[in-house]
Amino acid sequence: MAFISSALRLTAFLLGLLLATSAVASEETQLIDTINAYRSQGQRCADQVSLELPPLVSDPRLVLSGNSVGDLQRALARATYPMVNVQAISLSGPRDAKAAMGVVLESFCQVVLDPQFVDIGVSREGRDWRIVLARPLLAARLGDWQAEGQKLLEMINRARTQPRQCGGQEFAAASPLSWNATLGSAAQSHSRIMANNNFFDHIDRDGRTPGDRAELAGYVGQQIGENIAAGQDSVHKVLDGWLASPGHCANLMNPQYRDLGAAYATDPKSDAGIYWTAMFGSQ
Repeated sequence: MAFISSALRLTAFLLGLLLATSAVASEETQLIDTINAYRSQGQRCADQVSLELPPLVSDPRLVLSGNSVGDLQRALARATYPMVNVQAISLSGPRDAKAAMGVVLESFCQVVLDPQFVDIGVSREGRDWRIVLARPLLAARLGDWQAEGQKLLEMINRARTQPRQCGGQEFAAASPLSWNATLGSAAQSHSRIMANNNFFDHIDRDGRTPGDRAELAGYVGQQIGENIAAGQDSVHKVLDGWLASPGHCANLMNPQYRDLGAAYATDPKSDAGIYWTAMFGSQ
């Protein structure tokens, strides 16, 4: 999710645009693209409003045949997918990706908006569809939160050296961000709170916003932004997800930001296992 304190906002055309993708793309690919477009904007689902989520990554190991869906764990073990959590959606009747997405929106919005899932596979046999969403085991060997935060800073600064399109917005190359220990501490605290309390949001359990948390930590800035992520076990995956998500990308490329603090925290009892926070600021 991306918290944006400036006037940067997403345009609303993404979902319709992806529903009209070229006929060259398979129906399965179109459905994945449409689900990711849906996740990229705040959505109302089951009386709750989601925040922006990074795209799910298509993984061929999650493309399961019809007779394998009954035993997901065994099927994924055969496919050598190191699954932790998995959810399968079975649809019968939709003739194409647009119709399948309509059923997903009506009955399964909570599943596709669950931030713990990072990978997706879609299969289709006639009018029978299977959508498998999963989170793998944390496989990467991570350093401490400061080391990984510094790596994320380096990668973000490399991304800022190039002009970039973030959804409907164009950004010129931007100057590098500087590491800020105060924002880093605030980011680590929020990641830890999310992990230990098993939630995923910019608003913490005490109702504090990213700006509130930055100020309480001692950072008084004119502008504060925040990106969060869950489930990804490396800075490369985190950054790739953020760059592919318009609002997150806009925060990364915002030329008004000067400082960054970033961190992760883990808790094996939580849904996503690992949670990331990057806090942007300008003083």
